[in-house]
Amino acid sequence: MPAFGPVKRTDLVRYLGQLGFEGPYSGGKHQFMVKGFITIRIPNPHQGDIGRELLGKILRQAGISRDEWENL
Repeated sequence: MPAFGPVKRTDLVRYLGQLGFEGPYSGGKHQFMVKGFITIRIPNPHQGDIGRELLGKILRQAGISRDEWENL
């Protein structure tokens, strides 16, 4: 179960895949993942983890609740 907090980019992609998202696909300045009509941008690889605030924004875009995220 991932805690709602800093997460590595690779783990974010893996968890989103478990929730039914496909990708990541290349496009523009960022990669993105798709599930039906929902498209979310994935942050580019960088040295640090993805922080709580950005994770929250990504999950809101994806329509994923905090409980759903923590129950993976």
